[in-house]
Amino acid sequence: MEPGNKATLFLVATPIGNLSEVSQRCLDVLRNVSVIACEDTRNSAKLLSHFDIHTRTITYHNFNERQSAKGILSLLEKGEDVALISDAGYPLISDPGYLLVNEVIEQGHKIVTVSGPNAALNALVASGLPTNHYLFYGFLNARSSQAKKELEALKSFPYTLIFYEAPHRIEKTLSLMTEVFGERKACLARELTKLHEEYHRGTLKELCLLHDLKGEMVLIVEGCSEEKETDTADLLKQVDLLVKEGLRAKDAAKKVGETYGVSGNRLYQNYLKEGRE
Repeated sequence: MEPGNKATLFLVATPIGNLSEVSQRCLDVLRNVSVIACEDTRNSAKLLSHFDIHTRTITYHNFNERQSAKGILSLLEKGEDVALISDAGYPLISDPGYLLVNEVIEQGHKIVTVSGPNAALNALVASGLPTNHYLFYGFLNARSSQAKKELEALKSFPYTLIFYEAPHRIEKTLSLMTEVFGERKACLARELTKLHEEYHRGTLKELCLLHDLKGEMVLIVEGCSEEKETDTADLLKQVDLLVKEGLRAKDAAKKVGETYGVSGNRLYQNYLKEGRE
């Protein structure tokens, strides 16, 4: 136990792929705490075995979070230091731990973070998109209807957006983003720090052409800008011109959208909102 009256909960970031990125401090903490709380003990066993760490492990995940938090608090009350880790990267970032941290704070125990790799920041700094201001959103809702509502709420946000996504949902997510955000720059990073690490940079529409992608993914998307809002106004004027030539508004919006690589449906909705029909 570190100096002080109470035990410590260590929030330990672990490698996201390449095990050589582990820090000496991370290894020291994992060796010296009484217990390591893992998102999945089977996954963590690979890391611990690689570095010959034999500290006792327990599970702490979304399905047992409340019960496990009580057990960890009990250990801390007994003066035993505990480390919380996720399968990769930082605990609490799109992973469980928020409930535990708040209860530990309430009980007055010490909390120490142990720095390490983070997939969102790795992808952001190599994306080619602005890094001065950004929003980490994490995973969208698994249901397409809810995911679309979340994207609609984000479409006017002016800063770079960071998402996590699973390989089996990435194509649907890119399609939804193209529909809601229109023609924005984006970067899809996969398998970060691993042997097959790669970055795909382009527009959302161009990324929609990618298929059969595997591995953990981070998607970086350009934020909304005043310039883009002006572009929308210009596009609506072109829809107006086609309508005056006799085309139905919905068809006109679709045609302009196809020409400029933006969502025809979104143009049509904006057209209706302005009462042009």
